[in-house]
Amino acid sequence: MAEGSAPSGTFPGFMTEGTLLYRRGEYGKALACFNNGLYQKAEALYTMGDFEFALVFYHRGCELRPELQKFRLGIQKSHEAIINCIGSPSSVKLKNKEDLCFISRQAESKKADQKLQMKLSKDQKCTKKKEPARSQKTERQLLGELYADKAYLEKLLKDEDLMKSITKQGIKVEDVVLGGIAYLDTRAEFWQQQKPIYARVRERRLRQQKWSREKKPKPAEVATYIVKSMEDIDMLLTGGCPKESCKKAERVLKTIQGWSEDEVPNKKELIGNLHSCIGNAQFEMGRMEAALKSHKMDLECARQNSLPDAVSRALGNIGRVYARTGKFQQAIDTWEEKIPLAKSSLEKTWLFHEVGRCYLELGKAEEAQNYGEKSLQSAVEEGDAEWQLHASLLLAQAQEKLKDYRSAITNFEKALEKAKLIHSDAAQTAIVAALEDVSRSFIEDLKEREREAEAHAPKDHDFSGENAEDDNSEGRESEQSSESQRGEKEDAESEKERGNEREELSEQDEKEERKEERSEGEEEESEREEGESKGEEEESERMEGSEREEEEIGDDEKERFDFLSG
Repeated sequence: MAEGSAPSGTFPGFMTEGTLLYRRGEYGKALACFNNGLYQKAEALYTMGDFEFALVFYHRGCELRPELQKFRLGIQKSHEAIINCIGSPSSVKLKNKEDLCFISRQAESKKADQKLQMKLSKDQKCTKKKEPARSQKTERQLLGELYADKAYLEKLLKDEDLMKSITKQGIKVEDVVLGGIAYLDTRAEFWQQQKPIYARVRERRLRQQKWSREKKPKPAEVATYIVKSMEDIDMLLTGGCPKESCKKAERVLKTIQGWSEDEVPNKKELIGNLHSCIGNAQFEMGRMEAALKSHKMDLECARQNSLPDAVSRALGNIGRVYARTGKFQQAIDTWEEKIPLAKSSLEKTWLFHEVGRCYLELGKAEEAQNYGEKSLQSAVEEGDAEWQLHASLLLAQAQEKLKDYRSAITNFEKALEKAKLIHSDAAQTAIVAALEDVSRSFIEDLKEREREAEAHAPKDHDFSGENAEDDNSEGRESEQSSESQRGEKEDAESEKERGNEREELSEQDEKEERKEERSEGEEEESEREEGESKGEEEESERMEGSEREEEEIGDDEKERFDFLSG
């Protein structure tokens, strides 16, 4: 290479070297140099932002050496940069409305302007007005990670002492900082030309659409996801983890709401079901207001989409919340609205029992008894021993409130049999205790009736002219009334003894009570006999005293007669 030639690695250098090699006859090497020169010039033009001229030289290189990959890549990136700057040609629609001769005149004026601009000196270029500064947000988007470096350099400029200092190489720190900022500004300007902000936004939007299309699940995947998620939610709730179940249901609800109805055909039904799951989890956590809100959303969704099963489910859950919060009348109204929607006898059994229980809590024992009978009838039709137990207990408690103790004892005994049938020790213990309370109440009620009968019976008055036979007849009548009362007691006890399978504790208590009653009766009879014997003794003593007085009177009279006769 001749002296004074351009340095190697640049476009003039490759051209000079290629010319020398061509003159020497080394045509292969010369061609490689010419190709490298074209590529270097195209890269330089691309870096300067002249994407159209860069595209021209990339095309020239590709025509000369189509086997080289770098020219094809250059064509592609230049083409993308031009589209990002001016938009796609398909988006531009030209309309031929007037004469197009003005285009040629416009092109000539542009050429003249370019020639004038080429003649501008460096000083004139420096005196040009600076372009308006870009916003901070735009610079951050253009520079990306380099924005933090520019902010740091701008912060250093504020330090006057540092800017006045000089490095070891004799360079001012201020010049170094300004050079770095100028380089970053140049790169930001180039990147803005290569890919403007609006192109970045459009590209981001297209990328998101592409991702959404790629992420669009298949119908089989959607069905699998929904089934698996609902199973997990149910398992967490039944496993004693209502908080995790609620979070899982909320995540699945958000996911399903983001899908279209084409992807999820039963989307509305699933949304209502998830609201129900969330409400059940909140109910278990004790968040009653939130649970009521979730179940009402389920009810609203079901009614809007005409889903009777979902309406029945939501009404049942809302009634549970009202009953738990003590709003028994609202619970009754809600459950009575659900009764016509119940399909199975078991569901009716549960509904009748819950409504009857609410009526019992409100003190309406007659309504509770009616619903208890309906619940027991449905449970018998279904053949469910456990619900027969619950219905019998409700019926017995309502009858106890109504003071129908015999029927209450009968239903408690039936409930005890069902508790033994299902092997529920806790239920047996509770029923035995309730049965003892009812038995005591029954006995107290009988005693009150006896006292009322005695109080309303006509009282006897003692007269001096009445003979002993009247007293005996009255004594016999009182004994007969007491015997009839004892007969009633024995009838009540015999009714209680009909439950042969009652536990030993209750039987012993009843036996002790019977013994106490008999001992009390015997004591009363013995006291009555003692009173009668005492009365007889007093009468005999009175008779003896009168006889002694008569004898004494007779002796005195004899002595007085003897004294007078003598």
